[in-house]
Amino acid sequence: MADQKTFGQVISEKRRAMFMTQRDLASQIKREDDVAISAAYLNDIEHDRRSPSPDVVKEFAKALELDPEYLTYLAGRFPHDHKLQGLSEGEFVKGMRAFRQATGTSKRNG
Repeated sequence: MADQKTFGQVISEKRRAMFMTQRDLASQIKREDDVAISAAYLNDIEHDRRSPSPDVVKEFAKALELDPEYLTYLAGRFPHDHKLQGLSEGEFVKGMRAFRQATGTSKRNG
């Protein structure tokens, strides 16, 4: 598998490609309390020192025109999707097995 970029690297590269400063981007990213993140917090994210919440990941996706599902994956987060709430154990396991099979990441003993 090729070296995969980190969440922070993807955010930093896209921000720069859009000719935005950290301050510019940070002002567009709102936390759950509707307050913008700081440029210092964005700097920590870009250097992989901090990991944003799923809601903040969606804000990055919107501001940088990136796929929110892929960013959620890079951030190491599981999406807080309404469709996933209330799944039985069997439904969840079946879905994860299908995902692993589709991506070629099936565990040999799982």
